[in-house]
Amino acid sequence: MNKTISKIALFAALGMSSIAMAQVPDNDGYMFDTRGKVARSGFDLCWRTDRWTPAMAIEECDADLVKKAEAPAPKVAPPARVAESAAPAPKPVAQKITLAADALFDFDKATLRPEGQAKLDELASKSKELNIEVILAVGHTDRLGKDAYNQKLSERRAASVKEYLVSKGVDANRIDASGKGKSQPVTKAEDCKGNKKTKTLVACLQPDRRVNIEVIGSK
Repeated sequence: MNKTISKIALFAALGMSSIAMAQVPDNDGYMFDTRGKVARSGFDLCWRTDRWTPAMAIEECDADLVKKAEAPAPKVAPPARVAESAAPAPKPVAQKITLAADALFDFDKATLRPEGQAKLDELASKSKELNIEVILAVGHTDRLGKDAYNQKLSERRAASVKEYLVSKGVDANRIDASGKGKSQPVTKAEDCKGNKKTKTLVACLQPDRRVNIEVIGSK
């Protein structure tokens, strides 16, 4: 009888122990008794385990940490609005002028004629109204004659234009002079036919004998 009572008491004790353990909170940061209450020291402080971290804090032991964790994240001020950039600088404007070579030079020459100087005077005056980026002076010839000769002639004519504009106050560093010889004709082969010595052919090829002057700048 006593043995039976002892077994019943033992099973009852084990059963109560199982129930008590089931009530212990799932938190390894604190020590709990069989009632599921946090174990406390003689100074009424909660006992923490060596696995405790602030993330395990509970209200009854570490209220300050719990409130801090629950506090809403501080609002981040929106980035300051970037001030609108200043209005973009005006893009350089290109003004292209084509002058017939015969208006600037005598036939087959690279020395400026008085009429040619007058036209360049007008161009230099207009250029003063702009902030010059660059002035391109490109000489061309007709298809008559050898390639090498025409190349040199076109270069000499472009150089004469540059030299004259510089004498009128245009910055030499802003002028690019070059020659294309007869490589970029305006006329087509079928447009001008005839013998090289005929005046008709020479007159027909007049558009090819030119100097292109392109002024690029902004007001």
